[in-house]
Amino acid sequence: MIHRYKGETHYLVAVDCIIFGFDGETLKILLIQRGFEPERGKWSLMGGFVKPEESLDEAANRILKKLTGLEGVYLEQLHAFGDPHRDPVERTISIAYFALIDIHKYQKQISEEYHAEWFPLNHIPELIFDHMEMVKLARRQLRYKASLHPILFELLPPKFTIPQLQNLYEGIYDTTFDKRNFSRKVLSTGLLIKQPDKDKSNSKKGAFYYKLDRKKYRANFQAFLRFVPNPDKLIH
Repeated sequence: MIHRYKGETHYLVAVDCIIFGFDGETLKILLIQRGFEPERGKWSLMGGFVKPEESLDEAANRILKKLTGLEGVYLEQLHAFGDPHRDPVERTISIAYFALIDIHKYQKQISEEYHAEWFPLNHIPELIFDHMEMVKLARRQLRYKASLHPILFELLPPKFTIPQLQNLYEGIYDTTFDKRNFSRKVLSTGLLIKQPDKDKSNSKKGAFYYKLDRKKYRANFQAFLRFVPNPDKLIH
């Protein structure tokens, strides 16, 4: 028989998911309206308690699937939040994760049960508890990761335009890149394959679609990092 640790207090453990999405123009975050007290009806990250038989990763994947119907998306553990007073009901330690999805690909799978809504990253409403702190940390981590590895392609559809790619990087780093210089540096990596068709939704001339050359990408992904200007200055 396995005995509990004598004299030790037991706490709740939860996971909260910061879900980033990109619609081709704007970097966004998926929020829900909390369905129970305290803070019922207020905006919140999607989260839940870890079940006794689950690992942290299993709990995060379960919660992500419950809201979005998604499996196998980019999901990464971010940080543990353990302030004794972060939850007014009882002591709860939360492990935050962030996920990256293409909004257009998964829009129809978002559950309506939780009144989920996409918000531009720079126009987030007030969030419950320490959830805004989680979002800010996730954004800093995403900037850092994007300067070392091109994980941002997880947010893009299979084919995309250079302007869409630029919009994404500008959203991540909250800055503006020169269009001509950005295009030149991106194409100089040799990791993009030009497609014959164009996106003409924004102009008559249109912009050619590109696809990521995944074979070259895996072999030489570092080539794609050269165009991020002074990433250390942009990560704050």
